[in-house]
Amino acid sequence: MAGEIPDLNATVRTGTGKGAARQARREGFVPGTVYGGGVDPVSINIPFNVLVKHLKAGRFLSTLFNMKIEGHDDVRVICRGVQRDVVKDLPTHVDFMRLRRTSRINLFIPVELEGEDVAPGLKKGGVLNMVRPEVELMVTAGEIPEKLVASVADMEIGDVLTVSAIELPKGTRTTIDRDFVIANIQAPSGLAAQDDEEADADDVPATEQDAED
Repeated sequence: MAGEIPDLNATVRTGTGKGAARQARREGFVPGTVYGGGVDPVSINIPFNVLVKHLKAGRFLSTLFNMKIEGHDDVRVICRGVQRDVVKDLPTHVDFMRLRRTSRINLFIPVELEGEDVAPGLKKGGVLNMVRPEVELMVTAGEIPEKLVASVADMEIGDVLTVSAIELPKGTRTTIDRDFVIANIQAPSGLAAQDDEEADADDVPATEQDAED
């Protein structure tokens, strides 16, 4: 099930039109709209600093929020557009869509690896390389997995873990239609360099090797 969904606090914006939006910006807010879900749209204001913090954190457009508006029931929303100033590149307006529990959305879900303490490749000095710490899944808003779990317990040096090795929650699927890499175990740098040198030696013609001897 879903992990903790971050809260996003907003207030109802009184007045409509460009005048009310400009007034909100002068007071340190970003005007916005919440729509969808079979309910009338609500004009809102979000503190500028709060919105910028979320934007800088990344993946704002694929993060599910619990929106709290005074005088309204809490509602799950996802951002569907951020307008920015063409010169300063700062947010000037933001749109959110309400989600029902059955709504289908794309979200990035973290991947947790287990079995690192027994993986033979790691015991031999291999290095675990996490290629995708998150996987974008299409999920229902009411059934969002907290994380995906994958095992590296049987992996040797050179082995690769792909998304097909992960059991996805029922009703979810990846947004990428191929078996992409999640992690791999690489040879330690010293061993890798030795292998490269041996490969180079194998490429030298026999006559040249004899001459060097």
